[in-house]
Amino acid sequence: MHQDPVSTADLYDQHGDDLQSISVQFQDFGGRLSFHGPARTIKCHEDNGLVKETLSFPGNGAVLVVDGGGSLRFALLGDMIAKNAEANGWAGIIIHGAVRDRAELAGLQLGIKAIGSNPRKTVKRGHGTVDETISIGDVKIRPGAMVYADIDGILVQH
Repeated sequence: MHQDPVSTADLYDQHGDDLQSISVQFQDFGGRLSFHGPARTIKCHEDNGLVKETLSFPGNGAVLVVDGGGSLRFALLGDMIAKNAEANGWAGIIIHGAVRDRAELAGLQLGIKAIGSNPRKTVKRGHGTVDETISIGDVKIRPGAMVYADIDGILVQH
């Protein structure tokens, strides 16, 4: 899926307070450094069953935003799940938690942001919630909100 790059700094200059900026400092892990799309949301803690399930369906240019509670104890995304997301047309994935398989993630044409990495995989029990409003830092993200991400950060427009 091809997207023209966006500049979050330019977007903020144009739209100001119509956009919320997530202050949590995310790192880039995917091969696409700029991505945007409507949010799909998951809230889960150290269990990526819902992440795997959601990304196995067509994304239609959406951005999956995962509230993993900021835990770095387990990776909520690895190369196999990310490859499914790329093949299924997701624009990107933002994880308030950890990923793994960094070298493979970097080779994908998929935007991936997370706060860190850990080689430890999770169990897959499917615990959590899908498509409900979540919070990362002081920003609430509801399903369908537009999300814009690049190397400067993440903006949310409701």
